[in-house]
Amino acid sequence: MNKRGNTPSGTAGQRGEAGMDANEPGKQQGAATLPAKHKTHHAHPRPPFDRIALLLQGGGALGAYQGGVYQALSEADLQPDWIAGISIGAINSALIAGNPPERRVDALRTFWETITASPFSLPAFADIPIKGEVSRGIINQLAAFGNLLAGAPAFFKPRVPPPFAQPQGSPEALSYYDISPLRATLERLVDFDRINAGPMRFSVGAVNVRTGNFVYFDTTTHHIRAEHIMASGALPPGFPAVEIDGEHYWDGGLVSNTPLQWVLDSRPRVDTLAFQVDLWCAQGEFPSDLTEVDERTKDIRYSSRTRAATDIARREEKLRTAVSHMLAHVPEHLRDSDEVRLLAEEAQDRALNIIQMIYHAKRYEGAAKDYEFSRRSMLEHWRTGYHDAVRTLRHPEVLRRHQPLGRVYVFDLANHGRE
Repeated sequence: MNKRGNTPSGTAGQRGEAGMDANEPGKQQGAATLPAKHKTHHAHPRPPFDRIALLLQGGGALGAYQGGVYQALSEADLQPDWIAGISIGAINSALIAGNPPERRVDALRTFWETITASPFSLPAFADIPIKGEVSRGIINQLAAFGNLLAGAPAFFKPRVPPPFAQPQGSPEALSYYDISPLRATLERLVDFDRINAGPMRFSVGAVNVRTGNFVYFDTTTHHIRAEHIMASGALPPGFPAVEIDGEHYWDGGLVSNTPLQWVLDSRPRVDTLAFQVDLWCAQGEFPSDLTEVDERTKDIRYSSRTRAATDIARREEKLRTAVSHMLAHVPEHLRDSDEVRLLAEEAQDRALNIIQMIYHAKRYEGAAKDYEFSRRSMLEHWRTGYHDAVRTLRHPEVLRRHQPLGRVYVFDLANHGRE
């Protein structure tokens, strides 16, 4: 993908319908189209921050939204210095960090086009319009059922024989799907030597099955391999635990579905511009049936840690500011003590902008939205992420280093403003 927004050949790279300018904002593009560059979307100079972080949450099939967000950031020349992900966010992170900047969007697109091909080798028909939420909901449920039965190409496949027919205690008896296809896909699309040697810091989170402890595999402490990415997305009981150096790991989303706290707690504390891409919306309507209860439960479970991490960051910055003011009144003879020096290190003010982009699911997507890997839904998610990021970047204040320091400035597209 070059900076002019040209798309590669293929179904998902086609332009809008005949007689329609796909570049023009507000125009409806064809259903099988990924977005071209907006006329009002342009590159930005490097924002005045020491670090740009891209934080990608877990959410299965909803992860195509993150591909669209990254496409917009890439076109705007807002390349991250640190990328951190959980679950599907870990996979997207690897595709970004494991490719040079000019090939990252293509790598993401290749992955998402591959895994959203029909598992039954049927045409996707993603460009055929479907009217009405009821009809679309039925199509989505059928697609999700197909993924449950047959898996997703180059990602996961059902176990044959199924786990209940496998020897008790064997790895095959502990999950419904085999994720060996994902390893092959990652090794084909990701340059792990680049991840481990590159200038971009890389982190993915997983949970140790034996201890229950949350672990980050980070390029500052680990040599990243395909199994680290697979471990971060090994959500039970669908996917098996992944063994790494004698320990087994499950999906990091079991403990925390966002890597925000990991990035904010890093040392040294530097001015940070963080793009946090959430795939689950905390706010929603009261459910009216058991299916909606299931969906609402997922939304709350996987978005809660995002809100908690942001709230903690705000409180910590306020405390650091208070300590900084108090240190000015410490008597001279105490300023060289170990305790005061420790407080002074923690009290250093920094600029911190958190730009949230949250996917708001359509009513017809339902509880299966995280495992409905159809081409049609993937394209919708990708386009939504792209347009959300473009609209966000049209507000120049999100990239400014605000005063006073020592505050957390949170920008949320859903709220259309700064918190």
